[in-house]
Amino acid sequence: MTESQPTFLTHGAGPDQRRIAVRAREGAEPGLFWLGGFKSDMKGTKAAALDAWAAAQKRACVRFDYSGHGESDGAFTDGTIGRWLEESVAVFTQCCRGPQVVVGSSMGGWIALLLARALQRRPAPNASLKALVLIAPAADFTEALMWKNFTADVKREIEEKGVWERPSQYGDGPYPITRALIEDGRKHLVMGDLITTGCPVRIIQGVQDDAVPWRHAAELVSLLAQDDVVFTLVKDGDHRLSRPEDIARLEAAIAEFD
Repeated sequence: MTESQPTFLTHGAGPDQRRIAVRAREGAEPGLFWLGGFKSDMKGTKAAALDAWAAAQKRACVRFDYSGHGESDGAFTDGTIGRWLEESVAVFTQCCRGPQVVVGSSMGGWIALLLARALQRRPAPNASLKALVLIAPAADFTEALMWKNFTADVKREIEEKGVWERPSQYGDGPYPITRALIEDGRKHLVMGDLITTGCPVRIIQGVQDDAVPWRHAAELVSLLAQDDVVFTLVKDGDHRLSRPEDIARLEAAIAEFD
């Protein structure tokens, strides 16, 4: 399938203005809304598979790149959870119509939970949440999975220099972890209390995930006490969950909501 060209949504004002790359497929409801992970983009395996599934099912699908990712403007080092959440709300509000199944991968799982909370406070005029499908959701990862596990030397480098280059296991170069990312993340933590999304939640998690431990996802499930939640553990699954059998599980979860 030939990749379509993105359209661009302008967000922010003045020197903070940036263009957000969006690919929106028209189709039936409920639509699909993709939220990618940290340092990933909308051309990744799972995002592309989601779009292909939507095309086959004649369903609407919206994908986009956070600023500093993929085809969107901005420097990755300017990114924070709050900044990327703001962009997610803007794309959801301006590009989605009708009920949406929000699919969040890794960091996108955290953003999805924050999006649900934001929409409870201020509903979008033309779109609503139908369900959340979360893949290895990295809720609160800047604090629970990064800062609390960093050595004293790494913490000192972040505090004094403002950034630390974290080696990547995926061969795509180091990931800059900024002080702004860590400090802003603390303003958006969700796992300190019960979480109510107001919609069904499906979580797919690999037991062999060394980035988001399965027990972290299990703790998240325990906090979703008032929602309809199905938690699927993939015994041999890693963090990416991008194998054909993993994609099939994702498609089956989405197909529940029609």
